[in-house]
Amino acid sequence: MPLYTRLLFQYLICFSQKKLKYLHQYIIYGGIMNIKGLDVSEFQGEINWERVKNAGYQFAMIRAGYGFNTIDKQFQRNASECNRIGLPIGVYWFCYAVSPETAIQEADGCLRTIRNYRIDYPVCYGIEAGGYYAMFYTNRSFLDNYLGNDLAKRYAFWYARYASSFDGTDCGMWQYTNEGSVPGIGGNVDLDIGYIDYPGIIRRAGLNHLSETAPPPAPPSAPTYITYTIQPGDTLSEIAERFGTTVSSLSALNGISDPNLIYAGNTLRIPQGGNSASVYYTIQPGDTLSEIAERFGTTVASLSALNGISDPNLIYAGNTLLISQ
Repeated sequence: MPLYTRLLFQYLICFSQKKLKYLHQYIIYGGIMNIKGLDVSEFQGEINWERVKNAGYQFAMIRAGYGFNTIDKQFQRNASECNRIGLPIGVYWFCYAVSPETAIQEADGCLRTIRNYRIDYPVCYGIEAGGYYAMFYTNRSFLDNYLGNDLAKRYAFWYARYASSFDGTDCGMWQYTNEGSVPGIGGNVDLDIGYIDYPGIIRRAGLNHLSETAPPPAPPSAPTYITYTIQPGDTLSEIAERFGTTVSSLSALNGISDPNLIYAGNTLRIPQGGNSASVYYTIQPGDTLSEIAERFGTTVASLSALNGISDPNLIYAGNTLLISQ
């Protein structure tokens, strides 16, 4: 396992023996629990969660986001709806960290994103340092070649293997297909089986802030920020100037303690309203910079200059472009 991965696990998911003992208390009535679940992200679009629950699904693992502060576009709605109808949820966050520092930044962003929601199932990324029960997700190949079976014995394990029958791997949750069909969801969806009573374990261990009286989640609303992926050579002051905001505002919104230390490839939240005359556009799959320039009556050179783009042929779906200011 890479050093930064080991450090992340040490920093974030140091289970006590008291908490670990609950992992094996899941045998009931002479058999293993089979709890019907699914996992979703923005790619499933707007989900009718009442239909999902009525179809017999007992939990959902919801993508909260990925990388540095990139929140899944449907997370707020998905989490709020599941909380509203009483469907237990866990969350997952894809890690793109390349160092211990960026891993901790990503984990902090995940914590900020999920803190206003009731989370009965594990947080898949590893953030028990924030009072949450942690889990990791991987497939058999990555487990065998990089992580080792010992990790699956020490930490809660969400196992990905697409097959019609279970292979007996010691895990708490099995993702068995990515081609599931569920009422209330358009298109394919990942399906899972849970083998452990995670809500009970988490409550008994005093994790996930379930003993606290949390305020009801606010209804989903449009974010008050846009996102920007840091490019090589960017500085926070240049980005602030480009988007009509300040270094202090960017630092506060993104939890940046050292404004001189930002990383290419990380995603920044940019507050909206810094310049009311500014026009923004979120890049869609298949877009080219020349097509976007033509659509908005501008030029590739102008868009490149406004957004600090060094290679006009290299743009990424999901990033936000400043069109005019």
